[in-house]
Amino acid sequence: MKKTMRCAGALATLLLSSTLAFAGSELFPGISTGIPLGAPLPEGVYLITIPTYGTRTTSPNVDLFAAAPAWLIWSTPWTIAGGRVVFDTVTPYVDLSVRGGPHYSGFGNTLVEAQLKWDLGGGFYGGFQAGAHLPVKSDVGHDWTAFQGVAALSYLKDGWDLSATAAYGTGHTGPTGGPDWFNLDLTATRKFGKVEVGAVAFASADLSSPYTGYSRQSQIALGGLVGYDFGPVNVQMKVTTDVSQTNYGGRDTRVWANIVMPLWNPKPADRAVVAKN
Repeated sequence: MKKTMRCAGALATLLLSSTLAFAGSELFPGISTGIPLGAPLPEGVYLITIPTYGTRTTSPNVDLFAAAPAWLIWSTPWTIAGGRVVFDTVTPYVDLSVRGGPHYSGFGNTLVEAQLKWDLGGGFYGGFQAGAHLPVKSDVGHDWTAFQGVAALSYLKDGWDLSATAAYGTGHTGPTGGPDWFNLDLTATRKFGKVEVGAVAFASADLSSPYTGYSRQSQIALGGLVGYDFGPVNVQMKVTTDVSQTNYGGRDTRVWANIVMPLWNPKPADRAVVAKN
């Protein structure tokens, strides 16, 4: 279980383009909840899938499904100053519909990223990561490059996962641009054997206005988490709802899943065979 959760900890950053319904954060608010992002990954290659579906009570309502269908993560054998070097990339899929109105779907902006994570001792882990969202021309993406940085701290001991992830990203000025933004994701869960339960919370806020008349958005959401370790695959289910929002036009309620699967890990070194006399 501990190894599987560290695999989940490799989940660096999921890009879900929010230009249409959630103008603001490139990193989907709340996406890292349940994930100990501060923890370093064992060496290997990992596949992570994170689908989410929800409705915002605007007038009319807006429904949004988004997913990282194949988030590839390579935890390298290299370290820098004792921190594990990790690279990752993902291209999200987004399906957005306004009830009685337009419908948009397609692949969004690809994220490429590098991470550095440390075991700090005493159950504490921490690290940083940085990356770029590459431009794309699609209904759910944008044709300009954005950059982001993430800092994460996790406490993993005696079955507890207490994690905080803070992310900042750049925007772009102009009528099709987006604001600079800040996200904070929080997790407090406990494992009982293979079962995990707990609470999650997140907040997001726009830090700039890309054009005159833009209304900066912010939100705070709370929710719960249930997870189960199936062995090589770890699955978490979450439900969250906004408890406050500004300039979104309504409150968002959504269901999430975190699915982590290791694709390859190096074979352990063979033990020396000692002949007995």
